[in-house]
Amino acid sequence: MQLTKFRLTLSVVFSSLAGYLLAANAINFSIILLLFFGGFSIVGASNIINQILEKDLDKLMSRTKNRPLPNKRVSIRFAFYFALIMIFLGIYLLNEINFRTAFFSFVSLLIYTLIYTPLKTKTPFSVFFGAIPGALPFMLGWVAHSNKFGIEPGILFMIQFFWQFPHFWSIGWILNDDYKKAGFKMLPSGNKDKKTGLLIITYTLWMILISITPISDYSGTLNLGYFSSVIIIFLGLIMLYFAIDLIIKRSIKAAKKLMFSSIIYITLVQVVYVLDKILNGYIL
Repeated sequence: MQLTKFRLTLSVVFSSLAGYLLAANAINFSIILLLFFGGFSIVGASNIINQILEKDLDKLMSRTKNRPLPNKRVSIRFAFYFALIMIFLGIYLLNEINFRTAFFSFVSLLIYTLIYTPLKTKTPFSVFFGAIPGALPFMLGWVAHSNKFGIEPGILFMIQFFWQFPHFWSIGWILNDDYKKAGFKMLPSGNKDKKTGLLIITYTLWMILISITPISDYSGTLNLGYFSSVIIIFLGLIMLYFAIDLIIKRSIKAAKKLMFSSIIYITLVQVVYVLDKILNGYIL
């Protein structure tokens, strides 16, 4: 469970299931199961490979020094073979849905492990690459049903893509001292300063705007009722409040509030989207 980062992996899989429910008019439970276990396998494998590559750096940080690999509770060989098994299982299961879902899930794994992970010690721009695999599951849930790309999965991708920045930068703010021990460069300016705070606010605003795009006529078959849009705006304004509070106070406590509000935001937005779809998307 620790190797796969079980709770984080479940949250990612949850977003893919939400994407599927938004696309499907009738639920196919076999696809739900394939998407769940296939997605869990790919995301879990990504986390294992990430820990293999960062095992020496994890020893340096208080947050990660007790992970299975740094303290040698699990061998690197075991972790590597376990990851390989999960990769093959995940690709097989997702390919049973369709090739596009399997292929782009594998691309997501490659971006996370071969681009994002090594860039973390080199440039804050790594967060941009990390946001791509983090945003793909919400989109791929739609593709699992439709087997095609379009404006609808594109919007789902952009919602979670822009959300990643305030979320990860709030974590980077909280753990900045710990990250520096391992040489990780997670904050855009490298410091807990006004520039980082302004960027957090900017990306939060874009996130809110994109989240209510389905109320317009430019979102294809992805629709959102007015009442649901008001709920999402309200949730976004709460997150924006904590983003502004962070730039004012510049404290770890303020960053923690933003981090928790971001988790609540993305979870409830996905729930609101699905409930709105169940009620035909016309809640007035």
